[in-house]
Amino acid sequence: MRAVNRGTKQPPAALKARNAAGLTELERVRSHLNAVLPAGQKRKPFPFLAYKAEEVKRRLEELFHGKCAYCESFYGSQAPVDVEHYRPKGSIEGEPHHTGYWWLAMDWCNLLPSCLDCNRRRKQLNPTTISDLKVLYDTMLSGKQDSFPVAGVRAVAEATEFATEEAILLDPTRDNPDEHLVFWLGDDHAAGLVLPKAANATAHRPLPAAVVDPAAVARHAEAENLSVRGAVSIQVYGLNRVRLVQERARLVQRLRFLESLVVDVGKIVQSLDQAHLTGTPEVDQAVRSLRLLQGRVLSEMRGLAAPNAPYSALAHAYLKDFKTRLGLSIGHPKT
Repeated sequence: MRAVNRGTKQPPAALKARNAAGLTELERVRSHLNAVLPAGQKRKPFPFLAYKAEEVKRRLEELFHGKCAYCESFYGSQAPVDVEHYRPKGSIEGEPHHTGYWWLAMDWCNLLPSCLDCNRRRKQLNPTTISDLKVLYDTMLSGKQDSFPVAGVRAVAEATEFATEEAILLDPTRDNPDEHLVFWLGDDHAAGLVLPKAANATAHRPLPAAVVDPAAVARHAEAENLSVRGAVSIQVYGLNRVRLVQERARLVQRLRFLESLVVDVGKIVQSLDQAHLTGTPEVDQAVRSLRLLQGRVLSEMRGLAAPNAPYSALAHAYLKDFKTRLGLSIGHPKT
């Protein structure tokens, strides 16, 4: 997950379009929920449609470069995008009497692009125990669906201020995920895991168990001095499902290989300088070629951290670590 700025461009017009009767979707859903029903009749769910407009999908794809807002996978290669509601539109998991944030169903700032696995409750392989970096796997349900845990007071109908809710889930357009999430970059079986960030400079320790209840995850993270929002977001979005971790691990391996090229080429150039072999046209040309190659490899590594690259947050974390270890000027691609 990486931070994304929505910018100042006006929201898609389709979100406030009017029907033949001259009513916006917000006005229609408000009327639907306020209608008095005959005794014993159950109110039917409102058929939200505005957020499904092609214009909305197109804008989200442009904003997030065709990637899931949560896991940074390219969703187009596996299935059409799910237009996800950060605050669920129709119901809240665990709160049967709450009608959901229906007034935000067509709010541009509440919409995010999501892959099926992050948005829908599906069977996924997830790490359930992490001990000495040995990962054991089991099947469990993950995916956001109608989950939206808060630490404060849940907002009621048509609220526009949400500070008192103290939302726990991360939203990459509102939050900086780097403040709550950290990637494991070690050369071991845990490579590619995303972990809740430690609240201080101590070593980042993963949660010992992945459980379904966000409240339990939050309590454990708080007790371990880890980011509660990071821990719960990892759990709810399923950010450590096995196939996703495998993709991130492959990226770590690729970056590690490119790093080795940068280092090896640098050593060759250094050895030529130390052997006092420079000064002849052939050797000087070889040194220039090697430095050019080194620069091209570094450029390739930077490209993997660009906003339009999959899992770019992981690549950027790797580059920061690389820069720290070798003192290189890596740079930071901007969104």
